[in-house]
Amino acid sequence: MEKKVNISENWVNSLIQDFIAGSPLNTLQNENNDPAWDLALVGFSSGADQIWQQYKEYVGAFHWTPWEVFNQHSSEKIVTADQLTVISWILPQRKQVRETNRRAKKYPSEEWARIRVYGEEFNVALRNHVVRSLEATGHAAVAPMLVPNWTIVKSERFSYASSWSERHAAHAAGLGTFGLCDGLITAKGKAMRAGSVVAKISIKPTPRPYENHRAYCLYYADGTCGKCIDRCPARAITQAGHDKEKCREHLARSREYVKKTYKFEGYGCGLCQVGVPCEDGIPVKAAREALERGELPLPPPPLA
Repeated sequence: MEKKVNISENWVNSLIQDFIAGSPLNTLQNENNDPAWDLALVGFSSGADQIWQQYKEYVGAFHWTPWEVFNQHSSEKIVTADQLTVISWILPQRKQVRETNRRAKKYPSEEWARIRVYGEEFNVALRNHVVRSLEATGHAAVAPMLVPNWTIVKSERFSYASSWSERHAAHAAGLGTFGLCDGLITAKGKAMRAGSVVAKISIKPTPRPYENHRAYCLYYADGTCGKCIDRCPARAITQAGHDKEKCREHLARSREYVKKTYKFEGYGCGLCQVGVPCEDGIPVKAAREALERGELPLPPPPLA
């Protein structure tokens, strides 16, 4: 590693935004070579935050804490949890992509399917870029989604889950809360993808501006909406929540449709992320206005 330099919130934010703006990998790989993503939302959480232990208790013992994944895959000597910061980002879907998928009835628009494949390829490149850039300045870093033992786990409680969740990392970093369909509702809406890197750096955590993990969803806030129920072509969303098996089966069927219709290997759906009040913002007025005013609750309770 090179000589260490001080890593600040602004340094990380600029690193991510500059890569989005300047990388030739940020493309839908369509005829017009349209960009996949505009600028990101970026947040930070501490490796010592108690929310990581809450995730293990709520999701399952297989779900890594930042300390676990970092010490498995970093060449650094064993570090303590409080020496780690989790960098999280949200890549909001662009307006043009959302509009095309809003018109879809069963399978994704071509633009949405391209985002799912090529946009996520860019997200992988972004994770690698953040890791390499930090290492070049003398700071060890790990992208949990890219380590070889990341896996999907059969879960008695959730049907299936994974050893690291980008949405949960983003929630820990103050970037959003979960909706009825399990999507993460952010200040830029639910139509998005997320990424994260765990690094041995010290950056002040982003406050979580919500009182619970469902604060931004109209259905959970006041019993209204439920628009994602009607949007789901697989009937995988009900008032009881999200049926992951039905959702995954529909995603698998979408592969044949995408290949036959759009002539490339891809898949996707995302119909529940568009044509809904949380598509491009926080629909709960009180929560949205509190965020805009910079008000914070005291402190967020454990997940239930």
